[in-house]
Amino acid sequence: QVQLVESGGGLVQAGGSLRLSCAASGSIFSINAMGWYRQAPGKQRELVAVVTSAGSTNYADSVKDRFTISRDNAENTVYLQMNSLKPEDTAVYYCNADMRRDSSRYWRYWGQGTQVTVSS
Repeated sequence: QVQLVESGGGLVQAGGSLRLSCAASGSIFSINAMGWYRQAPGKQRELVAVVTSAGSTNYADSVKDRFTISRDNAENTVYLQMNSLKPEDTAVYYCNADMRRDSSRYWRYWGQGTQVTVSS
């Protein structure tokens, strides 16, 4: 069994900061890319940021220069540091990871989601 468990969501005022964590556990052979997505009420899920196993990152334009994604490969954990939060950042945040349990193909796994609410 492989799973992703997120933590760190909550309620914060505009301009504040939050740090999300997502830890992968179980029988993991290797992890490729890890990322964060978000889904606001009535909207489609959208990519926020992604980090490859080599450390390359990519961000949505809406969060560039405010959010930072990082990962700890030894701990199989990905983080999302969110600064200068805006009300429009309010959403359920999901982490995902492309993982494999043996030498075969990668599978994409999702966390259960964590609510981030930014008040104005």
